[in-house]
Amino acid sequence: MSVKAEEMILVIDFGGQYNQLIARRVRDSGVYCEIVSYKHNLADIKAKNPKGIIFTGGPNSAYLPDSPNIDKEIYSWGIPIFGICYGSQMMMHSLGGNVCEAPEREYGKTLVDLDNTSPLFKGLPDKNICWMSHNDYIEKLAPGFEIIAHTPACPIAAVQDKARKLYAVQFHPEVLHTENGKQILSNFVYEVCGCAGTWKMDSFVQETIASLKEKIGDGKVLCALSGGVDSSVCAAALAKAIGKQLTCVFVDHGLLRKNEKEEVCAVFGEGGQFDINFVCVDAREHFYGKLKGVVEPERKRKIIGEEFIRVFEAEAKKIGKVDYLAQGTIYPDVVESGLGGESATIKSHHNVGGLPDFVDFKEIVEPLRDLFKDEVRQAGRELGLPEELVIRQPFPGPGLAVRIIGEVNPESVSIVQEADAIYRMEVDKLPFEQRPSQYFAALTNMRSVGVMGDGRTYDYAIALRAVTTTDFMTAEVTLLPQETICNAANRIVNEVPHVNRVFFDYTTKPPATIEFE
Repeated sequence: MSVKAEEMILVIDFGGQYNQLIARRVRDSGVYCEIVSYKHNLADIKAKNPKGIIFTGGPNSAYLPDSPNIDKEIYSWGIPIFGICYGSQMMMHSLGGNVCEAPEREYGKTLVDLDNTSPLFKGLPDKNICWMSHNDYIEKLAPGFEIIAHTPACPIAAVQDKARKLYAVQFHPEVLHTENGKQILSNFVYEVCGCAGTWKMDSFVQETIASLKEKIGDGKVLCALSGGVDSSVCAAALAKAIGKQLTCVFVDHGLLRKNEKEEVCAVFGEGGQFDINFVCVDAREHFYGKLKGVVEPERKRKIIGEEFIRVFEAEAKKIGKVDYLAQGTIYPDVVESGLGGESATIKSHHNVGGLPDFVDFKEIVEPLRDLFKDEVRQAGRELGLPEELVIRQPFPGPGLAVRIIGEVNPESVSIVQEADAIYRMEVDKLPFEQRPSQYFAALTNMRSVGVMGDGRTYDYAIALRAVTTTDFMTAEVTLLPQETICNAANRIVNEVPHVNRVFFDYTTKPPATIEFE
């Protein structure tokens, strides 16, 4: 849908991994934000009349002739511009500065000295931990600029030209690893751009419902309902818009969490709280057959995505003419599938990159495609969904297949189901405010020797994951109480067959993803 906003910040993407995350941070400050490629027509960019522009990072070197660039005319418009990482280097290179390969690469958390008299750093301490990720650096300032931040290895970590409202930072304020990063972006939006902050989730929901009504008309829609937050909010929005024109299909592909099928049917099936057409399809044996012998993660995702579509096509034929397929695709799905601008593919998602070339529907409807996970939860509340559903643990479309390293079969699924249920049960004993944003167990392909009941075992290892995040684009490890981890580990090795070892994953995102595959 096309969002109508009184004011807007435009993110111009130069291939940065965190392009959508920048937009998320801006929206979180109460200002609507859109993303376009650097290849976008300059006249169209100007016609959008943005209150400010942000240049993203990217993997290239600004001084190379074939690197992404943008016409220098943009700097003459009088619109505030904020360059981040590659965006800062490109700005300096274009305006007469000098960018070269850094003598010392900076990556990770770095203490940065800030000039907090700059409007960009208003209200911040003079020393701030920031997330660096660069091989190049600004060696010489462009005319009109002054230094407003530095580190021992990066003497020009941030710059400004207050007269032209041009700002640039070498670090990434959009990621959670940067302290006060949200405040830096907010300062640009309000202190530099002069925004008022009129972007609200209730208006997005209202506009989405109206847009769906207009788009679908009297057509019929088939919705892929997993019972997770994304698909449930998608279904609720469609139910508000078109009512009984909607049929929700829940596919039990045999890769669900323990007891999940029963829980989903209780909420969405007959006698549940939603007035929708609900169909439950048992396709477990079909999916196991297709996945037999497959160990490569991307093949798993592609197979599951295609088989989902085939199942929906079959159900569509049973219920008659269906015009649209609805999916709960959200921003992180798009970004990590390499479809969010210029970014590289990290992994495909069953409802993005996993779609087959031929889909037997008129069109795909994705009302949540512009939202991050926490925005989806806000939308769910606006739509009146119960809180226990809105805060439900995230679960990937391919299900436990991406939490099983190696072949997927009934035995491996049973192992991870039981281990995951035990782990979540132990974590759920903690007060709500101490629980991670996402926590689950995964089955590794590692086998090792153990001793159980005075006998030798040679069995599998389970990995436990727990992360804290607001947007699922970056995440910190949640340091659970030792008692919680030990209780879960002891129960898993004693209660789950073929498991004799348990690990805890201490890796942040980045460099890891939240899921294992």
